[in-house]
Amino acid sequence: MKYVSRSACESRGALGGVIKEVELLASLEHPFLVNLWFSFQDEEDLFMVCDLLTGGDLRYHLQNRVEFSEESVALLVCELGSALDYLQNQRVVHRDVKPDNILLDSCGHAHLTDFNIATRLAKDGLACSMSGTKPYMAPEVFMCALDELAGYTFPVDWWSLGVVAYEMRANIRPFPIHSNTAMVEVKNILYTPVYYPRYWSLDFVDLLSKLLCVHPGARMSSQHELQQTPLLRHIDFSKVLTKQIKPSFKPPEDHLNCDPCLELEEMIIETRPLHKKKKRLAKQRSAQKDSDPERVWIKEYIAYNRFKELKRKDMERKETEWERELQEAMANSVVTSLTSIAGPNASPPNQELPKCNTNAETVNSSNAAKSKTPTKTNTSRFRFDLNICTKDACN
Repeated sequence: MKYVSRSACESRGALGGVIKEVELLASLEHPFLVNLWFSFQDEEDLFMVCDLLTGGDLRYHLQNRVEFSEESVALLVCELGSALDYLQNQRVVHRDVKPDNILLDSCGHAHLTDFNIATRLAKDGLACSMSGTKPYMAPEVFMCALDELAGYTFPVDWWSLGVVAYEMRANIRPFPIHSNTAMVEVKNILYTPVYYPRYWSLDFVDLLSKLLCVHPGARMSSQHELQQTPLLRHIDFSKVLTKQIKPSFKPPEDHLNCDPCLELEEMIIETRPLHKKKKRLAKQRSAQKDSDPERVWIKEYIAYNRFKELKRKDMERKETEWERELQEAMANSVVTSLTSIAGPNASPPNQELPKCNTNAETVNSSNAAKSKTPTKTNTSRFRFDLNICTKDACN
């Protein structure tokens, strides 16, 4: 659960960003994104409830000197690459792909989180703000900040993925860039050749070099391009999406995969901790009961429930299937037989009917006696035209 103070957001002018993040998360769903399940608000805070992933974030494991093999890094690139490809189809730029925002589930599968600075681009639109974390930001972001480019698009996330993949394998980043590095210096650093250890496989180096291409137009930035690389060519991406490929690294289950100090910080340092909120709100409501009016809710903040949304989508899917089945049944239906309404003397539908004669002759009694047939012959003929049935009787 992520919660932020309403008053703090309003005072810093950050309320619009929080609302935009909720709206964005409510429209996204992918196996390797941290999906939003609920969003709601009360008198003090705004809340977002997302997937619970107990494997911890990638930063925690890197700080604990976990050695990731090329196989582990390759699978993570496949998983996050499919997520970035999905975001690109939704015209969303994440802009902050880094180990801190990559969470692992209990099996070791990677999930991208934190869409606080993500943005959805209009058709043929460009992002132009300098957003992200410096060591993971693509060259075009810095060039845009230096007014050397008009803007940037989706390849910036693939550059960040390349930096993350390099850091996983080497436990250091490919470029010595920090938060206080000057802009001009950053530009010079990014254009220096990347060092690849000699013991890395050529296929692995090929993958990273295509992700860490300085020129965004030549940079690998789609799932289709990932599948064409020698390292990932043999991987079945349909199995990747369904999490059928088991990661070689599995987070330990005998302890928390996070720093407990960070969890305790909210209870010890935070001036308005969540665990004391019930008593605090009770006092506030008691004081406001007879004097102050109830605080107005933020109308723009979405009250989202993924369970209800999934139920609605499932009902829409069933209705679409029912309509399709009904249309197919109507298209395939034919009249195989028709029942006569003329009585027992009517001819069967498939039997050729006698011609109608308006001047029917009366058979004489002698012939009638010989043939032992009625003296008066009745014939009938039906004409069928779709739903209209008429009878012409001839005597």
